[in-house]
Amino acid sequence: MENIDKKFADGTNKVLLTDFDFEEIRKLVTDLKEPGYRAGQLFQWLISGEDFSGMTNLSNSFRQKLSSFSRAVGIEIIKNLPSKDGSQKFLYKLFDGNIIEGVLMKYKYGNTLCVSTQVGCRMGCAFCASGIDGLIRNLSAGEIAGQVYAVNKFMGGNSQKREITNIVLMGSGEPLDNYENTLKFLKIITSKEGLNISQRNISLSTCGLTDGIYKLADENMAVNLCLSLHAPFDGIRNKIMPVSKKYDLKSVIDACKYYFEKSGRRVIFEYALIDNVNDSKECAVKLKELLKGFSAHLNIIRLNYVKEKKLKPSSKERMEIFTEELKRQGVSFTIRRTIGAEIGGACGQLRRSYSNNE
Repeated sequence: MENIDKKFADGTNKVLLTDFDFEEIRKLVTDLKEPGYRAGQLFQWLISGEDFSGMTNLSNSFRQKLSSFSRAVGIEIIKNLPSKDGSQKFLYKLFDGNIIEGVLMKYKYGNTLCVSTQVGCRMGCAFCASGIDGLIRNLSAGEIAGQVYAVNKFMGGNSQKREITNIVLMGSGEPLDNYENTLKFLKIITSKEGLNISQRNISLSTCGLTDGIYKLADENMAVNLCLSLHAPFDGIRNKIMPVSKKYDLKSVIDACKYYFEKSGRRVIFEYALIDNVNDSKECAVKLKELLKGFSAHLNIIRLNYVKEKKLKPSSKERMEIFTEELKRQGVSFTIRRTIGAEIGGACGQLRRSYSNNE
């Protein structure tokens, strides 16, 4: 069975079945000499977030066979924290004891889940909590998908009743730094055999790893690309986003334009206003020049507080002056409301919460 010749992250020889796409599950079922229809049954249970004990239409012998070398569930909700604004933060435990976080946000159009792609992050952005401990490890495709399955089940959903309508890859980690697992997750979660979430209902946020942006564009994906911009000048961006020293603004914007040309999808630029850092009129004027020539939109938000960081959010007065200048420049933008700050679940606040022994 070639497709199970790999180790799961907890150091055992058991593989995680949610890492498998439908074709791989079908091959596995064939290799185990089970009837072909079992593949569909097994896959439906996996995307419903069920462990082997809950797979009631599979024979005991088949389930025992599967459990001897594999796991059905790779992630467990150990805590959820509701906020007054209707959002909920989830703490997930992985099989190696690591803890990651995610946030469910409720909107009129449906439920959006913010998922993580890594335990920690190595991008080192000056305003973000995710990278405080550095990168611990990548999440597998099944661990990324497992966050969606777990919360969907928590909300009363299953493979046939989907409670999660939108996904944003904006939790801990840089998705394009874990490219292969992120890409496989996208293919699994959007497949017709899976939860069948539209690519247009998925947003991927990146610090600007240009090689990954080009690769993603060439996959002919239609997910929404969101660039963490946060400054229109290389000098400022270098100070708050170390990745900018490798990928300057010109190369990043060129990659975003390429993605737009290939996908036809408007690129979203995220911009957290930091007091006396990136909130000047000069920055607003420069944004007009930077974003011209293709379909782009700016998401403005006041910086969310992270206790370990020294940066402060812009004052309301400076934010108003900045956004008024954007209007004068004709820049397309939206002022995003902060969701989940009360529970440490707002943009930039998600982190590797605590270890197994804390």
